[in-house]
Amino acid sequence: MSSAEFDPPANAFSHPFVVPATAIDDLGHASNVAWVRWVQDAATTHSRTVGLDLDEYRRLGVLWVVRRHEIEYLAPAFDGESLSALTWIASMRAATSLRRTVFRRAADGALLCQAATTWVLIDIQSGRPTRVPKDLLARYGFGTLS
Repeated sequence: MSSAEFDPPANAFSHPFVVPATAIDDLGHASNVAWVRWVQDAATTHSRTVGLDLDEYRRLGVLWVVRRHEIEYLAPAFDGESLSALTWIASMRAATSLRRTVFRRAADGALLCQAATTWVLIDIQSGRPTRVPKDLLARYGFGTLS
């Protein structure tokens, strides 16, 4: 993963949190599963802040599902540390969205992890991919799709 791709834009959403003891693995640091969960937590929190919670998605008849996660672990996180996830939508095309997320330790700003997640918007009834509606594009600050 190119580091330039992970330079957060000015409008990146910031999601601060504290590493809970339940996220610590046998090696004494945050587990791989915890990082994946935090990527999703940052994305869903960002979505809620633009008015797209689960109830709103159901009303619209669509949901986002993950097609692919790419995660690069750069340094460990430990119990009780304050972290910040910065997340943003790098692109939207047809039925897909590429979201990037970087995690930094609050105390020193150290980059701990970066992730790229490809999400696919599906129609709830058919379970098939569906084009991102203009309303969703507008809420995330996109004009039209290519």
